[in-house]
Amino acid sequence: MQANAHQTARAHCDGAPVHYARHRPEQTTLYRLVQQHAATFFAQAEDAAGTDLPQFVKDEFDAFLECGILAHGFLRLRCGDCGHDKLLAFSCKRRGFCPSCGARRMSQTAAHLVDHVIPHVPVRQWVLSLPIPLRLLLAAQPELVTPVLQVVHRVITRHLLGQAGLKAEEADSGAVTLIQRFGSAANLNIHLHCLVLDGVYRCGPEGVPVFVQAGAPRDDELHALLHTVIARLMKMLTRHGVLIEEMGQTYLADPNADGDEARTLRPLQAAAIIYRIAFGPRWRTRAWRVSFCVPTPTGPAQRRRPGGTQAQDTMARRPVRNLAAICHNGLA
Repeated sequence: MQANAHQTARAHCDGAPVHYARHRPEQTTLYRLVQQHAATFFAQAEDAAGTDLPQFVKDEFDAFLECGILAHGFLRLRCGDCGHDKLLAFSCKRRGFCPSCGARRMSQTAAHLVDHVIPHVPVRQWVLSLPIPLRLLLAAQPELVTPVLQVVHRVITRHLLGQAGLKAEEADSGAVTLIQRFGSAANLNIHLHCLVLDGVYRCGPEGVPVFVQAGAPRDDELHALLHTVIARLMKMLTRHGVLIEEMGQTYLADPNADGDEARTLRPLQAAAIIYRIAFGPRWRTRAWRVSFCVPTPTGPAQRRRPGGTQAQDTMARRPVRNLAAICHNGLA
């Protein structure tokens, strides 16, 4: 702690005092909400499902209630110069809904990517958004996310190679994908954020890689890429047996083939996807959420309303159309 003490002293001399304040999750609205209603939620969810919830769900809530609480363990830091103590509570280090651990992981990952992974070349973000039935499918069968991602990467890479006028054996691109399981309202919405180098690397003189930048995709090129992704994802998912073609329509296969955990969680996942209450006296009614009022150039502020009106028990037989939507924007 001696180095930290010296750094703090220098900060005070510069007129920018540094003070560490312990995170107090027990004072947040989310913590109090989970603390007061988690047990009731488990009981009602298990009663509605007719079976116990998977243990990992309960472990996630239990770990969140212990995260940052001194009573569940802490590290004592002592300054060797002044003898001052600081207590640092243990964190849950979970990957679910803990905002403290999630924010720390987000910052660490971003810093690592910028400092050690992504080269100093143009990067473009490609976002893969799926229709509601396939979001439920990937939630129940997460092993399908990898082949879906592989299809998308192959299509984008071939497009970039074509833009650079090179073949697959002559060059290659690079990408980092972040798989996001939730939307802006913490609703279940599995989608992919792909940070793709906006070009390809080819082998230059003496084996030194040379970056060849690709041009920005035109609207017609994006539409062509979209149709290619849709066609190849449909073939891949049909080949895996999770989609079936019947009378000119494509449907999800029988969801009852999933495991016990998937069948237990499916009603909760389906309700979360379409902003519906999963059980209780308000079953199937819309779960309204608080959102910001954003002024528009042509009129007064409007509050966004959650979309989706389909009941969870009809989702499995809904035709799968508009399989994917790829959006793009440049990154500085």
